[in-house]
Amino acid sequence: MKKLFSLMMILSVLALGFNAVAQTDGDSTGTEDPQVEQAIPTDSNFDDELDAETSQSFDQIIKQKFIEGDPTFMSPVLICLILGLAIAIERIISLNLATTNTQKLLTQVEDALQSGGVEAAKEVTKGTRGPVASIFTQGMMRMSEGIEMVEKSVIAYGSVEMGRLERGLVWISLFISLAPMLGFMGTVIGMIGAFDAIQAAGDISPSLVAGGIKVALLTTVAGLIVAIILQLFYNYCVSKIDSIVNSMEDASISLVDILVKHNLSSK
Repeated sequence: MKKLFSLMMILSVLALGFNAVAQTDGDSTGTEDPQVEQAIPTDSNFDDELDAETSQSFDQIIKQKFIEGDPTFMSPVLICLILGLAIAIERIISLNLATTNTQKLLTQVEDALQSGGVEAAKEVTKGTRGPVASIFTQGMMRMSEGIEMVEKSVIAYGSVEMGRLERGLVWISLFISLAPMLGFMGTVIGMIGAFDAIQAAGDISPSLVAGGIKVALLTTVAGLIVAIILQLFYNYCVSKIDSIVNSMEDASISLVDILVKHNLSSK
């Protein structure tokens, strides 16, 4: 959890730093020597456009491209990004909270079994957060019914905990597939608009088709960018779940061994 918060803080500082650099560049271009400005021809459209582009910050460029891509098609892609990131961040926080130091927990359970028996061990697992501790609790609740029932309980409840860990991933996967589809739909509609303009004008002019083609390209790029971002979060969540599941399986085997040893020593 500390690593996650540290990473988020680093990304926030980097984002603020880039924004500050962009604003500084914009201020420096706006405070040039008046004599130098007079030396430059004022009727040069190319220089004016170049200065305007260099003075824009990253967020201003994003807003401009969003408007140029037509909010009708860009808004659904943006909604996919917002919802997908919200679910992904919630899953990352939940998965990091579900991570347990299994070796430490096993040591505590074994010490509790030796000092206070099964009831003391159950108090230890109930006071520990995470799916591994929940599986331990369910297994020790069946201790009076024999080791076989403990194993069955651990396996059954392990499947339940695994389902809880994977909750929400299907929605992230949906937005990963949906964002490029919405972008491609904007592409097709933009190309249809371009061909309609050509048909209405009766000739092929770059000024007629530029608007439709621009909408088509921007919506496609936006959809692909959203899919790439969400795919990174999705793969991180999947790898984290695999790590937790492996820890659950290893810890469950170790728990059964500890319970067998305790059962034999108590006889």
